[in-house]
Order: sequence, then structure tokens, then C-alpha cells
Amino acid sequence: MSEQLGSVARVRAALSAAGHPDTITEFPASTRTAADAAAAVGCTVAQIAKSIVFRPVGDHAGRAAVIITSGANRVDPAKAAAALGMKLTRADADWVRATTGFAIGGVAPIGHITPPLLLLDEDLLALDTIWAAAGTPTNVFQTTPAELRRITGAPVADIKAADKPA
Repeated sequence: MSEQLGSVARVRAALSAAGHPDTITEFPASTRTAADAAAAVGCTVAQIAKSIVFRPVGDHAGRAAVIITSGANRVDPAKAAAALGMKLTRADADWVRATTGFAIGGVAPIGHITPPLLLLDEDLLALDTIWAAAGTPTNVFQTTPAELRRITGAPVADIKAADKPA
């Protein structure tokens, strides 16, 4: 539990350092998935800014590639790799925790123990209010797409996977 509190504290400190209000909320039920988070918060799945972590290959292998996407979207790894200009592979849970300091389901877009490579899904910019993980599977923070872009410095990219035909 103390590790989880440390994760939330890192996010809270990052929000404060960026001049963002502390909008972290803890929910009794898990917000691990976008659908769970939307149900807990009372918003649409699209308004959940989920952090999908990939493992870069090559020069940036020690840093996580964190793709912040709308909860309604799946990330196209090829589009994300092209936007970052590097090859990406899947990241396992142990590597995600070791490089970001967060467990899968609680990976925040800020407060990482090692600065990540970031991309922001262009679809998030069409929304007024969004919620992102705040360090644990039960904590989220409220923000706007413009504020999230400002506090992360993440470039915006088209990273959405095309829907598969039925």
C-alpha cells in the first residue's frame, strides 16, 4: 500500500509543479480499465485518457514510450512508432513498473520515475474534460486536453487503430 501512496504522491507533486490543481480522486472500485474508470467517474469512455506503454528498441530502450489515448481508441503500434521515429515492442508488467514506477492500470501521464517518451492522441483534443490515471488502479485526476498537453509536453499524433471490419 505504501508503494501505491508513493505513486499518487508523485502524480500530486507533478501536478503541483506544473501549476495544475490537485484534482485527484480515489474511487472504491477499480478504475483499471477505461470502462471501469468511466463508470466510476460518470463520463464517457472516450473521456478517459488511458496511458498505453510500449518498450522502445534501440537508443531509447531504457525509457517507456507512453501513448496517452482516448479510452474509446485502440493504439496502432505502427502509427505510434512512426510518430516517435523508432521501433516499439510490447512492454510487460514488470518492465512497465520498473521504468514508470506505476503498475499497469494505474500508469499516469505524469510523475514517472524515468522521463518517458510521450504521444497524445489527437482525438482527445476534441473533448472538454478528461480523466487520467493518478498512480493506482483506483485514483484518477481531472483535466482538459489542453492542460494535459501543457503539463506533459507530449506531441499530438494520429495513433488510433482503424476499426476492424465486422
